[in-house]
Amino acid sequence: MNIEQLRGNWNYPTPIRFGRGRIVELAEVCKSAGISRPLMVTDPGLAGLNMVANILSRNESAGLPTGVFSGVQANPVSANVDAGLEVYRNGGHDGVIALGGGSPLDVAKAIALMLPQSRPIWEFEDIGDNFKRAMVEGIAPVVAVPTTAGTGSEVGRCSVITDEATHTKKIIFHPKMLPITAILDPELTVGMSPKMTAGTGFDALAHNLEAYCAPTCHPMGEGIAVEGTRLCHQYLGRAYRDGSDLVARAQMLAAATMGATAFQKGLGAVHALSHPIGAIYGTHHGLTNAVFLPYVLQFNRPAIEPKITRLAAYMGFADTRFEAFLEWILELRQQLDIPHTLTDLGIGDERFEEMSEMAAVDPPAETNPVPVGKADLLGLYQMALSGSL
Repeated sequence: MNIEQLRGNWNYPTPIRFGRGRIVELAEVCKSAGISRPLMVTDPGLAGLNMVANILSRNESAGLPTGVFSGVQANPVSANVDAGLEVYRNGGHDGVIALGGGSPLDVAKAIALMLPQSRPIWEFEDIGDNFKRAMVEGIAPVVAVPTTAGTGSEVGRCSVITDEATHTKKIIFHPKMLPITAILDPELTVGMSPKMTAGTGFDALAHNLEAYCAPTCHPMGEGIAVEGTRLCHQYLGRAYRDGSDLVARAQMLAAATMGATAFQKGLGAVHALSHPIGAIYGTHHGLTNAVFLPYVLQFNRPAIEPKITRLAAYMGFADTRFEAFLEWILELRQQLDIPHTLTDLGIGDERFEEMSEMAAVDPPAETNPVPVGKADLLGLYQMALSGSL
């Protein structure tokens, strides 16, 4: 398959324009949504690149003056959302372009949600029917343009924002946070470093694999997760070794979007363990997921072994045993220079008790294949510290 064949439009769950060069359609997409003065939300690293300058220039030529807000940190906090809201309002904007990795996409969607709200953002945490508290009229339209292949936030109805007061990551949810269109252009991901490619790629893999293993009933999500995992198996290493490989970049963009679509089915302990570390230590989310993945797979083995055997067969493994699948994960981590332990991330056990309590109430813990409580999660932290499987 060549890069020209990797092109198409589809809707699941949001309209997606997929393929090389599709970024030139951004102004058209905005105008069709009634956006005439968009605010681009991105991060400081991207804001100064030619890629952003070219997008702004094309928008200007198309009669679409575009402002820029880049005050987004790697693990975004509510202050980033508040600052973006001020820029949006002061600039008279009427829509949002979310450009970048998961952090700017999450902040962009949160800005869009919070525009008409009088309640604080934490009242829309993804618990029960909290989302029904939101004022719907006035939520801004979002066009999402990912430049990494990991979170899949471009097809999600939530944002992960850190509460600085409690150092906890919270999932903010509303159906209207779903972008009106996502543009997936692999050329925009070519600039990712090998390290970023590895971390974001493992995030996509963790989303697909945890969604597949989640015990909930969602046949469509499960099917998407299977193919998303296969794409990670086939193309993550290629994208890491050769960042200019557009076929690999495109397939990883697809895998990332598939993972975020599939995890409507649920996630698991990998994410529950990662969220407290990201909130407290500021580690890269995908990289942290990569560290935890084999330990959680081993812990969940009694519940997932038959499913892993089926998945390995679909992926074309000659040896479909659970042990062989786990060995593939370990080998892939080594090939991509992923740390094996929390020690390698510079994290000790000083706050394990606190983090175990946080992980136990993190929403992804609810859909782990083996039920987990504080003691189980503490044991997994200790396994990941020592490196014992």
